[in-house]
Amino acid sequence: MTSRQEKILEIVKQEGPITGEKIAEKLSLTRATLRPDLAILTMVGFLGARPRVGYYYTGKAGAEIPLEQLKNIRVKDYQSIPVVVKESDSVYDAISTMFLEDVGTIFVLDAKSNLAGVLSRKDLLRASLGNQELESMPVSIIMTRMPNITVCYKDDLMIEVCKRLIEKQIDALPVVNRKSPREFEVIGRITKTTTTKLLVDLVNRDLPLKEEKYD
Repeated sequence: MTSRQEKILEIVKQEGPITGEKIAEKLSLTRATLRPDLAILTMVGFLGARPRVGYYYTGKAGAEIPLEQLKNIRVKDYQSIPVVVKESDSVYDAISTMFLEDVGTIFVLDAKSNLAGVLSRKDLLRASLGNQELESMPVSIIMTRMPNITVCYKDDLMIEVCKRLIEKQIDALPVVNRKSPREFEVIGRITKTTTTKLLVDLVNRDLPLKEEKYD
């Protein structure tokens, strides 16, 4: 930290919660001058900020706050809508769906709308190379089938799901409800893009929404 940031931290420790305007007055500086320092101290976790209240000292090292938040974030907080096709759909249909939906993984449902398989970009590319019968080839021929599919549940911790994505070296996991020992309803998806969004949210979560709200 710079000497000015250390002074800011000491003021907030002693007098917080305190507005940015009052901190600036104590240092004989303008509010605009302090804005970058306050943003940094808030981002790393030394300071917290509340609308219409001001800045307060968290009492924690900067890395502790994102770690604590991550331990409590569950799949249901970040899952997105799944993209699915039916077992009887053609490989051509699956390729079209993948491009139209701009996804890298498609989940395949059986006649009862239960999870039956997964299709990746590699699966569809492999099937399409040198094959002219894509419209007549069902996806059931090339998909990865249950029970060789890694799944997750809405109440699973995101940190555990991230580990599964890394360990299995896959791009996405279906979020499911277990209907029976062998039947799973697909209710969402978690992807590598999801984990990137989570990381960005963790970094930005403690930043003030708008600086003027804390004055």
